[in-house]
Amino acid sequence: MSRWRPPAEKSTALITREGHARLKAELDDLWRVRRPDVVKALAAAAAEGDRSENAEYTYRKKQLGEIDRRVRYLSKRLENLRVIETSPSDPEAVFFGAWVEVENIANGELARYRIVGPDETDALRGYISIDSPLARALLKKRLDDEVEASLPGGATRLAIVAVSYDPGS
Repeated sequence: MSRWRPPAEKSTALITREGHARLKAELDDLWRVRRPDVVKALAAAAAEGDRSENAEYTYRKKQLGEIDRRVRYLSKRLENLRVIETSPSDPEAVFFGAWVEVENIANGELARYRIVGPDETDALRGYISIDSPLARALLKKRLDDEVEASLPGGATRLAIVAVSYDPGS
């Protein structure tokens, strides 16, 4: 069995200022706090003797590999990301960074989403990736427009109720 995997889809290299700061803080925490702690624990486990039967040593080695992999990914990704801070000239149109309130035409349910980069998606907060089908359907639409989005539950018709670039509104 080979280890070949198909290449991952290219994701959009955009991010908000707060998302960029969060990724930098994660990288800093991994590099300055968690990695040194794991290295110390790994050294202590290695000093216990036979490594072939040492579960603590095996666990710490695996943990260190996961931290190093994430550090490499974040280091490369942060170099390629472009921070978007400006609001568009048309505040009633949906672009990157917008808070969008939509109404499901079929059942009248309201939902509020923020269109962000793929590195900062968070379903609980309503942050959706600009690469998602819903965000793609909403982009460049205006207030009161109706859109049809292909969602996992099937095609859904939505009406744009509000567009804002201020998180408080």
